[in-house]
Amino acid sequence: MFKINPLPFAVVVPALLRTGADARRASQAPHPLLQFVRVDGPETLAHLGVSGDGLDVDAVERRLDEFGPNVVAQETKRPFLLEIAHRFFTNPINILLTVLAVVSWVGDDRVGAGIMLAMVFMAVFLSYFQEARTGRAVEQLRSMVSNTATARRIPAPADDDDVASDSGVAQKIEVPIEQLVPGDVVHLSAGDMIPADLRLLTAKDLFINQSSLTGESMPVEKFAGIDGDATVPLEAKNLCFMGSNVVSGSATGVIVATGARTYFGALAGSLVGERVQTSFDRGVHRFAWLMIRFMAVMVPLVFLLNGFAKGAWLDAFMFAVAVAVGLTPEMLPMIVTINLAKGAMAMAKKDVIVKRLNAIQNFGAIDVLCTDKTGTLTQDKVILERHVDLDGEDDEHVLAFAYLNSYYQTGLKNLLDVAVIDAVDEAKRRELQAEYTLVDEVPFDFTRRRMSVIVRDAQNRHFLIAKGAVAEMVGICNVSRTPDGHEAMSPNAVAEARDVARDMNDDGFRVIALGMREIEAKAAYSLADEKDLTLTGFVAFLDPPKDSAAEAIRALNDNGVAVKILTGDNDIVTRNVCRQVGFEVTRFLLGQQVEAMSDDELTVATRDTQVFARLNPQQKVRVIEALHRDGHVVGFMGDGINDGPALRAADVGISVDTAVDIAKEAADIILLEKSLMVLEEGVLEGRKVFGNILKYIKMTASSNFGNMVSVLGASAFLPFLPMAAVQILLNNLLYDFSQTSVASDEVDKEYLARPRQWDIGAITRFVLFIGPISSIFDYATFALMWYVFKANSPEHATLFQTGWFVESLLSQTLIVHVIRTGKVPFFESRASLPLTLTGLVICAIGALLPYSPLAAKFGFVALPGLYWVYLALILGCYLALTQFVKTRLIRRFGLL
Repeated sequence: MFKINPLPFAVVVPALLRTGADARRASQAPHPLLQFVRVDGPETLAHLGVSGDGLDVDAVERRLDEFGPNVVAQETKRPFLLEIAHRFFTNPINILLTVLAVVSWVGDDRVGAGIMLAMVFMAVFLSYFQEARTGRAVEQLRSMVSNTATARRIPAPADDDDVASDSGVAQKIEVPIEQLVPGDVVHLSAGDMIPADLRLLTAKDLFINQSSLTGESMPVEKFAGIDGDATVPLEAKNLCFMGSNVVSGSATGVIVATGARTYFGALAGSLVGERVQTSFDRGVHRFAWLMIRFMAVMVPLVFLLNGFAKGAWLDAFMFAVAVAVGLTPEMLPMIVTINLAKGAMAMAKKDVIVKRLNAIQNFGAIDVLCTDKTGTLTQDKVILERHVDLDGEDDEHVLAFAYLNSYYQTGLKNLLDVAVIDAVDEAKRRELQAEYTLVDEVPFDFTRRRMSVIVRDAQNRHFLIAKGAVAEMVGICNVSRTPDGHEAMSPNAVAEARDVARDMNDDGFRVIALGMREIEAKAAYSLADEKDLTLTGFVAFLDPPKDSAAEAIRALNDNGVAVKILTGDNDIVTRNVCRQVGFEVTRFLLGQQVEAMSDDELTVATRDTQVFARLNPQQKVRVIEALHRDGHVVGFMGDGINDGPALRAADVGISVDTAVDIAKEAADIILLEKSLMVLEEGVLEGRKVFGNILKYIKMTASSNFGNMVSVLGASAFLPFLPMAAVQILLNNLLYDFSQTSVASDEVDKEYLARPRQWDIGAITRFVLFIGPISSIFDYATFALMWYVFKANSPEHATLFQTGWFVESLLSQTLIVHVIRTGKVPFFESRASLPLTLTGLVICAIGALLPYSPLAAKFGFVALPGLYWVYLALILGCYLALTQFVKTRLIRRFGLL
């Protein structure tokens, strides 16, 4: 049994799947597919160990066993319970709360344990069900290739009693794409999907649309000969790739890579598995570990102090557990989910689908938005922008001739033909159709790069009207049409015509030339009739920008978001689009330049480069990774299959209403609204969501930290516990409930003015400065209860604990109004009505509990009337001092 040389397939997979630094290292060696590019067809067949006459059944089975089915990578679904477990175990706060709940349960504190477990379960299940409807990106990729291909196969021998005369003879048969193997010879014709990566053996006028892989909207001509100029596979003229399709022509090719080994499969593979952790995910985890570090220091101290001082080690242990819970922002998972869900609902009202909740915050955090050009900034359709004579002046005759050519040609009408037809109003169409009738045509030929129609007018005169590439058309014209009539095509006239076309090319237009002549009537026309034409003029096409693109870019810049264009299209067209949308470009990099750069060089280059053109998918990922290394939070907006890896590499992937399905599936956010102005609204909504989440974190962390500092001091000198364990849990529960409406709060305009990212250092600084302020007034309350109300013995411990419970709850609930804004609370900035009401309700509950029937259950006693007078004074001083320190912090370090 022969064995195929495994080198191409063993190396192709890792070479295609690598990204970032790995891709850079891999790119230093020639790509394995290039060895097929630089040899002829017979040598390619020999390299694959096949003759080209077709594989028999045994060979197909062996190759299926060796290389597997021709399917792209599939994303494996986790079972429901495993998915829930994954969400639980990847969040340290969930794990910590569960451990503390178990400890509390064992310690017979069933109420506290139930509260903590309920918070964990609600946060986990809310996020799961919100994201459960997210589709599977790779399933969309697979659906694109769920067809058959025409392959040359040798059928299985017939039974002995019915031997077929053609047994052992290769036949063209339809084969399910998943059953194709390397070495299969396939036949291609117009409209076929390319079923795998293949090396062409023969090709006739073959044009391939590979825009889904490269981003280029125009078809690429392919040939069967050796291509010695290609430096990367996608530039090779003799390779065709899975996921592209045949626009016109026919060909045969031998498959060199299947399934995940194909270029297309590598893109699918990069969409499979765990997504890159975003800035939001990293920020939440860093904050959680910050609180855990605080806890690791405080809880053992509290346990040991109370154990040695009071001798009741069990009580000391349960108190330490309560302290741990007090330091834990146990409502953080739910608060985060509620805020993100509220943001998602707000965006849904603006026709924006949020597929991953975390993407809302990331939307607000981005300071760089990278966007593909085609279909995002532009409308992804060709529009006839100009129809001019040889002097560059608008000419309606040129449009009429172009219409007759496009309307009457019977081949596949491409985007240019559609654009020409759409440019003519209905009345003019009827007039031209009535005046001219089709006689014959000379079909498009990619060698001559033009096509012609022969029409007859009402006077029975015959005209040949041709349109095509400028160089080819000028070559068959000997007369030029001028305002004064006609004149011979002198060298000067040719140069002037080329200058007009070149000027439009420089402006980003795709230019097609038109020529015509009156011709004698005859039975049939041929290529030989395309001569001695009169050069009439030019039609220029443009992929126009969306109406809202320019305004959206300005709005993003005004809000502190830099825009960079990452496109697979050419630099001339991209420059023109940039000019049209008012996008200033000071530096331009092409894919080849990006490929030649090291990671460090690329990181530096991204700082002052606004446009990256002719990029392949992995080069887009490299640019995004370079921006990440430079400390940026990056959004990427794209619409093609080639944008899938970049959509996932970015902190937030954004797709648009006209995107292909795979881009929509790979994205976090989908803009259904035609206007790109929704980008600004999304950014501001994201910043609002993040601002409200950060409010909860700042308020909770600083208050809890201050309370624990107070607990340490109290534990050192009090002969009893400063607050019962159940009271600490109740305090936390009531306070956290008051914060559930923080998602409804407004955010100051100053905060929304620039991108906001997680800054654990700033949060730590805030906690260390603001937290101890509450301890100052806690100690004032201790002194009040100890000296004024004589709660200074174990017999009066419940009075002391009740007094501190009420002061602690009211102070941390009211301080919300100071911490939530950088301005003066109540006067310059007011909390939302829901947040204000929930705070007042919790304060009322805290004040009434000592007088309620539940007082004894929680260890409370009634407080003397004078206590409330002192409490008002303490709270007023606390709010004033916190406002003063907060203002100083903002002046020194800026808004957090």
